[in-house]
Amino acid sequence: MKKSFIKAISYYLPDLILSNEDLVKEFPDWTAEKVANKIGVSIRHIVRSDETAVDMAIKAGEKLFKEHNILPSEVDFVILCTQSPDYFLPTSACLVQNALGIPTTSGAFDFNLGCSGFVYGLAIAKGLIIGNIAKNVLLITSETYSKYIHPKDKVNRTIFGDAASATLISGSGYAEILEFSLGTDGSGADKLIVKSGALRNPDKSNELIFDESGNPVSPDYLFMDGSGIFNFTLEMVPILVKDTLATNELEMEQINQFIFHQANKYMLGFLRKKIQIPENKFYQEMSLTGNTVSSTIPIALYDAINNNLILKNELVLLAGFGVGFSWAGTVLKFDKYL
Repeated sequence: MKKSFIKAISYYLPDLILSNEDLVKEFPDWTAEKVANKIGVSIRHIVRSDETAVDMAIKAGEKLFKEHNILPSEVDFVILCTQSPDYFLPTSACLVQNALGIPTTSGAFDFNLGCSGFVYGLAIAKGLIIGNIAKNVLLITSETYSKYIHPKDKVNRTIFGDAASATLISGSGYAEILEFSLGTDGSGADKLIVKSGALRNPDKSNELIFDESGNPVSPDYLFMDGSGIFNFTLEMVPILVKDTLATNELEMEQINQFIFHQANKYMLGFLRKKIQIPENKFYQEMSLTGNTVSSTIPIALYDAINNNLILKNELVLLAGFGVGFSWAGTVLKFDKYL
């Protein structure tokens, strides 16, 4: 049976940095240490007002080509995961294809998913490779959640950062993509949402209230039900891990490294203990990026590889979960170093 592999990964972070010290100047009731200890973030990279998800996607693609000596002509399919597209139409992937000089014989499309998006993208890319539809798929994740967050929203501003990643999936490479576990529960759609601006509610409401914690709530900005999201993850992520292992006919002990969506330090710590994953097998690092939505897993995967935390013949379980509700898991089998 034909196989699919990750062949290369790179990522891009915007130049503008928002530190905990910057946030404390705006929200003096917080301390930089409190944010770092609870959220696990010291700095996050934020796009400029004139920088978009497509801009970041192009830079991530350029970095991938340069870092791994890949020619644009080698790519024959582009998939872009984003919830902050430049336009309703055309699809952002078409703009990226053109800007990167990828052949016009290539397919290209966007898909709208958040924290599970990278793993879903791997599933789509694997299908294209195995189905002989494409030979080299460029999977890009690019998100600018900062543009959705109200300036007075101290909770979401501490958590989220902007970033893009670029991954080449091919019929050969250093990490074989094994089997998937995917899931959706649309009843949780209102737990993480921007209600206005698209076609259901095209006009801004200009409504704004402040909750009991003094945090702004508005249909015009990102709303996150923190407790609702937390309860969802505690219920579904252990099931996702169990099902991903079963689908791949593996036991917990056979996994060398677990890389989850880097939501926040507190949530990840709680999940690790509940699932009983040893600390030395659980990669957790978002201190210099924040929660970059669909880009957290590829960023963490890239950094873990380059820090020699993943070696030849090792197995890595990936788990993405969040907005939608949506969740996805798979296992990578590493054949060699990046």
